[in-house]
Amino acid sequence: MRLTILGCSGSIPGPNRAASGYLLEADGFVLGLELGNGTLAQLQVARDPFELDALLLSHLHPDHCADVSALTVLRRYHPEPPYDRRPAKLPLFGPADTAARLANAYAPNLAELAETDLSDVYDFRELTPGSLRVGPFEVEVAEVDHPTTAYGLRVRHGGRTLAYTGDTGPCAALTELAADVDVLLSEASWTDAPDRPPGVHLSGKQAGALARESRARRLLLTHVAPWADRDAVLAEARLEFREAELVEQGAVYEV
Repeated sequence: MRLTILGCSGSIPGPNRAASGYLLEADGFVLGLELGNGTLAQLQVARDPFELDALLLSHLHPDHCADVSALTVLRRYHPEPPYDRRPAKLPLFGPADTAARLANAYAPNLAELAETDLSDVYDFRELTPGSLRVGPFEVEVAEVDHPTTAYGLRVRHGGRTLAYTGDTGPCAALTELAADVDVLLSEASWTDAPDRPPGVHLSGKQAGALARESRARRLLLTHVAPWADRDAVLAEARLEFREAELVEQGAVYEV
């Protein structure tokens, strides 16, 4: 599997950094994971956005899905969409209210809100805890600890496994998702402190402890907030798990 970082800024975009967005590729299939603020611009740098075969949203906070509105414009109004290569309706996986929430974000005004429908652009499919197949990928979905419905993912292909925490505080589901994975892509929004609110995000220390306790082989840290000290987040993660590194926008990793 090949992992490309479209954006890795936590909670909001940072200076020249897009919010959460990733590509996972295998066997010619391109799966988008998240499409937060600024990521469509980075997607156009990495490859043709029409090459997406599916899009998966772990939850519906804007830093993980805001650029779906821009992708809608591209797929609906591009004068020469190459639909001979990809289906006209992009499979889009997300929580139960994804279709309605994204329509609300796209609606031009309140009067037209009730009539806004994105089903000409997307084939909406509900994410629920359990197993599903997306192209060549076997995906395990688990609900994690966040103020809105949010999911972590465990993705397998060709004997390799990647776990993605999404946005979450520490919870039992993470240890199962990350058990013995080749790569753990983990949020690490801030440095560790006793006054951090529970059930929202992981610190660098908590991400490192998760990697160590789950016996992950490699830890990739993402979703660091622009106001957080990236070096400090990495340092405390490495105290728990030596093989930790901060991802960089545009970077490509082999899983």
